[in-house]
Amino acid sequence: MNAKEIERLIKISRERPLMPETYIPWQLEPEANDIFLPETLTSLEGLDVYHTLSPQQKTELGRHELVQVIASYGWGELLFCLFMTRHMLTLPPDSVEHQFLIREMIEELRHQEMFAQAITKLDGKPLPQSKLHRFFGHFSNKYLPADYLFMGSVSVELVTDVYGNYARKADNIYPVIKKMFDLHNIEEGRHILFTKSLLKEYSAKAGFVKRTLYSYVILFNILFIRTMYVKREIYQRIGLENPDEVYKAASKNFKQKFAERCLDDIIAFVHEWRGFNRLTRFAWRWVLGAKI
Repeated sequence: MNAKEIERLIKISRERPLMPETYIPWQLEPEANDIFLPETLTSLEGLDVYHTLSPQQKTELGRHELVQVIASYGWGELLFCLFMTRHMLTLPPDSVEHQFLIREMIEELRHQEMFAQAITKLDGKPLPQSKLHRFFGHFSNKYLPADYLFMGSVSVELVTDVYGNYARKADNIYPVIKKMFDLHNIEEGRHILFTKSLLKEYSAKAGFVKRTLYSYVILFNILFIRTMYVKREIYQRIGLENPDEVYKAASKNFKQKFAERCLDDIIAFVHEWRGFNRLTRFAWRWVLGAKI
């Protein structure tokens, strides 16, 4: 992406901002038939236990799991903002990359406010990240070079986009959630476009070893995000017996569903710069269940 294209993205961000406080109809309350997360994305859909749930339990399952998804996105984007702040200190302030990252940071911080307000609107109580999640999140942001962090960022944004597309296409999704994903999709589209362009420059110069490492960074970022969605406490909240057994079945079920419904764009992206090879292909199949 050349400087003029980046300047065009900066101009769009400045002249056509999407403000969550006015773009999203926060005043609307959920109606009786509204859902919060499409059934196809819930962890129990596809299992026998799902057919034993009452309509209210299914709705509550979607609400709790959506809250977990939103909280995970917010936390991941805050970590990326932490990285961007440090990275911008290494860039000349008059460079277009520096100026674009400032605009991205402004939009990302608005997203944090939007996510927090959505969680409040849903009366959500997100479960905290595990110690392992917190360790790897802070470790990667502190020690990984810029190109690796950009790789991780674009992979998370692509997953977010998939979830948003499912939610936006659902007929009876709660309007507040639909508009939240609409806004996020529009602004993250610019971020993804910029980041993909930047990563093409990195990957064009990368040899076999670096492309292998890039591939693993993306793989573990996807695993990092996916494992924050399914929580045994949610099954306790909706009144299921034997939540530990349900959690084991749900984790296996969700891994398969996630591989089938959420990885296509990421796999295509990794294919673009030859990130699948004899050292990475088996790991993607084993860890993420990817069909490659």
